[in-house]
Amino acid sequence: MLTLTAATRSLFAKPQRESAVAELQLEIYLIDTFLCDNIGPLVSDAVDRGLLKDLDLAILDEKGTSGRSPSDEIKRAQDIDGFFCAYPSVLHCLTSLSLYGVSFLQLDIHHILFDCCNQLKHLYLYSCDVGPLWKIDAPNSKLRVLVLYMCCFEGIELISLPKLEKLSVLGWVSHSVPLSFGFVPSLEELDLAQILLRRQHLYKLSDFLHGATGIHTLTLDSKGSAIWLQPEIKQLTSAFRKLRKLLILGVFVEFDLLWTTTFLEAAPSIEMLHIEVCEHACELGDENDESGIFAERINPLWELDFHASKNMLLRELHIAHFRPLEQQLTFIRAILERAPNLQTVMLNKDGEICNECDAMALDVPPSASARPAFPRTNEEQDSVVRWVIDGTFFSGQIYFR
Repeated sequence: MLTLTAATRSLFAKPQRESAVAELQLEIYLIDTFLCDNIGPLVSDAVDRGLLKDLDLAILDEKGTSGRSPSDEIKRAQDIDGFFCAYPSVLHCLTSLSLYGVSFLQLDIHHILFDCCNQLKHLYLYSCDVGPLWKIDAPNSKLRVLVLYMCCFEGIELISLPKLEKLSVLGWVSHSVPLSFGFVPSLEELDLAQILLRRQHLYKLSDFLHGATGIHTLTLDSKGSAIWLQPEIKQLTSAFRKLRKLLILGVFVEFDLLWTTTFLEAAPSIEMLHIEVCEHACELGDENDESGIFAERINPLWELDFHASKNMLLRELHIAHFRPLEQQLTFIRAILERAPNLQTVMLNKDGEICNECDAMALDVPPSASARPAFPRTNEEQDSVVRWVIDGTFFSGQIYFR
């Protein structure tokens, strides 16, 4: 800590005009009073003297989620609030803020983040308790990116965030759809990731997207667990009107992939489809779920329309963690048939051998199953190509990476 203090002091000590620090990225643990007593005065003084105009601040958590109690989260919030109250000028130059393990239940977090931090463009909250319902009404905010990772909340209502371009909600505990969109005209990218619990019902994606009609990039992640979405097509038409990129991640390796084509029905303008297969049985799995809290992984059997309209604008198909399994080959062939202008199919290995299970062991067949390995030789790759393109009009390229 003394080294960090000395480095920060030297950074701002007697600066020359040509070497003044305009931007600073600072990651620090909230230990005792170090932030207020040491770093705070230095950074605040630099802001007051006009030396620092752009601060990217991350206040980390030295305990981690397993060693943190609710009282710890409240204490962290009080310490952070005390820091901002002692050095208010720091808030005015914050352009990016990352907080870990903080409870906002006793703070006016809306005032701090959206009234005081008037230059804030990126906000990242990790394992924070933002309260049952977090309403954000900030018409003058410059916030462009909002990320909530495994935070505790029942719902988030975005009443007004006119500059918001990207929203990531990675995990929630609500039984109902936790998102509500008001005035978010700039929102173009949405990431949703969820591990479905046994006590939770399947969600309607159309409910998540209601009010967000400008989405062009959508990421849906199941983290290798049960698919948390209900089958929908027509209900998504409005939300998918401008969709260009669709990324479906964390699909368990034994699941069929054809269910994902139902999304294409509602997305006539889609240009790129990315599928990531997950086979980390050591992380999640019915047989390894000793707690009994996770929903059972069941192969999604969605009603399919094999005479559906074509996706004329679809140009790229990516499959990460590819194996030449029948369900994956059948899926690729189905995409070739419904996307006559498809130009590129990218089949990526993208995996490392896992010491805990046979998952991701893409260089050799898994010992616990008969799943084939990623095709490495020209002969193996040619066999895959013949399987998927024979009888189709595909004239593009298939790459193995």
